[in-house]
Amino acid sequence: MARTTMGHRASIWPWLAWALLILIADQFTKTLILGYYQLGDATYVTSFFNIVRAHNTGAAFSFLANAGGWQRWFFTGIGVAATLFIVWQLRQHPEQKLFAFSLASILGGAVGNVVDRLLHGYVVDFLDFHWAFLNGMFHGGHFPAFNIADAGISVGAACLILDELLRVRKT
Repeated sequence: MARTTMGHRASIWPWLAWALLILIADQFTKTLILGYYQLGDATYVTSFFNIVRAHNTGAAFSFLANAGGWQRWFFTGIGVAATLFIVWQLRQHPEQKLFAFSLASILGGAVGNVVDRLLHGYVVDFLDFHWAFLNGMFHGGHFPAFNIADAGISVGAACLILDELLRVRKT
């Protein structure tokens, strides 16, 4: 049993609260987009950023988006499995702050996208960044649109890599 310096087991609840905060922010922003934008609408914000409404039936970078519909349940299943695994890991290691933060960030994002798939059959994306140097990689230099859930997953994944690098460095 992992112990903190105060002699009691660290709690999973702060990490679940962080995941819930990401989920709420994600669903709130998506509700705004669905309420105020039609599919394909865009608002210019800066020379490198737009707010758009896009629907993604696939995974990251629209992977399998045109697969015929089965991918909705496939990616929902992956999200549910990831959720169960992450909660189990958080219960095992709540005292490892960077590790738990990483997992909780991924958890909030995964649940946010699962909610979309269950409610709509697609994930609502709306953050559209574009730069000229991306022209060779992405159409018109536009990075694929994403959402708060995707950002949580990406930040969590980056922190998970950092946590592992720091752990390896200690040994």
